[in-house]
Amino acid sequence: MAVPMVDAPPTLLAPNEPAAVSIYNPDGSSPLLLVADHAGNLIPRTLGTLGISDAERQRHIAWDIGIAVVGRSLADALDAVLIRQNYSRLVIDCNRPPRSPASIPEVSELTTIPGNIGLSNAAKAARNREIFLPYHLAIEAELDRRQKAARRTALIALHSFTPIFKSAPRAMQVALLYNRDPRLARVLLEFLRNAGELVVADNEPYFVSDKTDYTIPVHGEKRKLPHVLIEIRQDLIVDLAGQQRLAALLKDLLPRAYEQIAT
Repeated sequence: MAVPMVDAPPTLLAPNEPAAVSIYNPDGSSPLLLVADHAGNLIPRTLGTLGISDAERQRHIAWDIGIAVVGRSLADALDAVLIRQNYSRLVIDCNRPPRSPASIPEVSELTTIPGNIGLSNAAKAARNREIFLPYHLAIEAELDRRQKAARRTALIALHSFTPIFKSAPRAMQVALLYNRDPRLARVLLEFLRNAGELVVADNEPYFVSDKTDYTIPVHGEKRKLPHVLIEIRQDLIVDLAGQQRLAALLKDLLPRAYEQIAT
């Protein structure tokens, strides 16, 4: 297996490679803005394989399995805008502060990422400039556009998590995460639990913080927008039927939860 050079070239992405960010249904009318920080698992050609196998690239360490289709299905159902990251979080994690050690991980779970070891400042800056910033600038531009139009907005971050983490099974099937502003999460939590279809966790197995997260603190909390980070267990969304089922459930409950706190 070829291990890429430690230093990245001045330009990370070639002109004929996919863009860092995709905007799906850009004219969507819903007040709910959907974002997916870990939707893709692409690796820029200049970085080779990062020293990991194709099998590792398909694992959760590289992306949020199933969430891209859930996001598109939900965007279609709600007529919502979806902004999604196309490159693997192993290149740079778009939900981590850029100075965090987890931003470009040298080890993810128990897997060493050789292509991330010993990076120069220039190599890190290239990943930030060409992958991280375009994604967050797209979110910022969409939120600015809505603010200028005095358009109501809530930020919905979509993620997925593994059924087992380091040999420990996880009983929860969906988790709602937040930090300083729990308004939307708590109403949605009540609706999901009352629906009786899923085991729903409150701020676990993860939680939002300034040290561990970027999207919600920067785009949600700082703008004082209603927001929630939704985590879905990956075994529920490994196929199209499961992805559409979760999207249909959220399609019904998310607008209701938002309207309850917006009135």
